[in-house]
Parts: sequence; structure tokens; C-alpha cells
Amino acid sequence: MFGGLYSNHLALASALADAQRRGADAIYCLGDLGAFGPHPDRVFPWLHAFGVRCIQGNYDYSIGHELADCQCGYTDPRDNYFARISYEYTLAHTSPPHREWLRQLPAQRRLQLGRYRLLLCHGSPRRTNEFLWESTTPTHFLQYLTDAYEADVILATHTGIKWHRSLRGDRHFVNVGVLGRPENDGRTNVWYALLRAEPRLVVEFVPVVYDHERLAREMRQEGLPEEFVATILTGWWTTCLEVLPAKERRRGRF
Repeated sequence: MFGGLYSNHLALASALADAQRRGADAIYCLGDLGAFGPHPDRVFPWLHAFGVRCIQGNYDYSIGHELADCQCGYTDPRDNYFARISYEYTLAHTSPPHREWLRQLPAQRRLQLGRYRLLLCHGSPRRTNEFLWESTTPTHFLQYLTDAYEADVILATHTGIKWHRSLRGDRHFVNVGVLGRPENDGRTNVWYALLRAEPRLVVEFVPVVYDHERLAREMRQEGLPEEFVATILTGWWTTCLEVLPAKERRRGRF
């Protein structure tokens, strides 16, 4: 399971090869294929070649329907300034056939893993662009979501930072992380989640190393903001900071 490709075709290729080496039975993407990075059309051949099953993130819905913005859920002017740059680039460089494919993606998926009922969504089961942060999301609310949506495990992304919380009755909430950019921790690798039922649920977060310097060169060649490039090269976020809760922001440099 992974989310937030953000057009990072190099990290996607590395993650898919790694998951295949580990014997993954199926691979799922929880949305936001474009944004942030260069050449959004380059992720689609990898997804199709490996049979990745995708759901629709807010970015995918907006690109597919050619909306005016990404519906990312930001409220701060600086966050929205960089979001507009990212969205306008991605919309202009996503070909019409791929826009149509994004438009047809389901908003959620359900599947069975051993005895666990899994619900795959982007932000949360109730809203595609809802931010569920580890530091500010109460356990009782996550418990409510598993009850209300009849799931043993809810898997989401959207925030860009992975986390897992075990709930009462062997239920779970998992933010699977993103492949598109590092986690604001000063490291350049990105992450995906590997799930197993043995028979109890095991969630393993797997680091993915890729040619981030090449990605940075491609971003510069495409004229994307240096703020984006700096995040890829250093592992520290320079944009989308205002949406972070205090605890998550304190982990970063800025």
C-alpha cells in the first residue's frame, strides 16, 4: 500500500521492484498520482505494468474533471500559493487519456486480508481531503470510523506522513505514507506499507531509496519551484507547512 505518488516515477519504480522482491500478492495506490514532481504521465506505465489497483485522491478527481484547483484542503495563503503552482503544472502535463483514466477511478475500495475487512480511502472514509494526523486525531474517533464504516482496518494517506494505531477489538488505522516526497525528517527516502495477516495483522513500513538527485534535476529542468527541489534533496519540507499540527511541525527544520 502506498499513496501520494506526486509524479515521482523514480520512487514508484523502486518501490514496485522492492514489493515484487518481497513477494507482495497485490499492490494498491491510495491516490494523488500527480502533484509536486515532474512529468506526471510517467507514473502511468509503471502502474499498469505492475497491475497496481488505484483509488482516487483529491488531486486525481480534480485533474480528471479539469477543475480549477486541487481541492487539497489547505487554508493558509502560502500553502495555497504553492498548491496552485503544482496543480497548474500537473494539469497542463497530464495527457487527455490519463485524465480520463483518473476520472474513472473509485473513491474507495474494500478487500479482505485474512480475517480483516480492509477499507482503502484517501484522506478518510468520510471526506477525500480530510487530514488525519497522528498527534491530533483521537483514538475514539478512529474507533468510531471503523464501526461506522464496518471495517477492521482503515488505510489512508493524504498527510504525507505514515503512522499506525491499534484500536480496541483488533482494529487498526494505518496511514500508509507517500512515495512522492520524504517525510520532513531530514532523510531523502520515501515509504510504503506492507500488510500481512499471520493471522494477526502485521504492518511494516518499508523505506524506499531512489535516485532523488535525478528527480531534482528533472524538477529544475521543468521549472518547478526551488522550494520543491530543496525538499527532495534535503528531506525537509519547505512548503505545505502551515497545515501541520504543532507536534508534526516541530519535527521538521522549518
